[in-house]
Amino acid sequence: MGLLHNLKARLDPAKSKVSGLAQQHGDKIQHGLDRAARAVDERTKGKYSDRIQTGTGKARDAMDRLAHKNDPGPAPENDPGPGTGGTTPPAGPPPVS
Repeated sequence: MGLLHNLKARLDPAKSKVSGLAQQHGDKIQHGLDRAARAVDERTKGKYSDRIQTGTGKARDAMDRLAHKNDPGPAPENDPGPGTGGTTPPAGPPPVS
């Protein structure tokens, strides 16, 4: 049994638990991401809005992957894999409340 195989076997239960929590509390996580993005954007006076928007989008995508939302199933052999496009960034800066 190789080191990576052993490590993967040990981390698999934690991964499934995190996935379940992400599915269960996804709306709260999304709300927290929005609040954090708004707070940072306000404190930087909009100077880094595009970067904040990009980071928030990536965090949402990562959370969706953890929660197995939009799971396409097994990837075909010719598929370049995740992170090669196909996602559109949010339309504008986060709304101010």
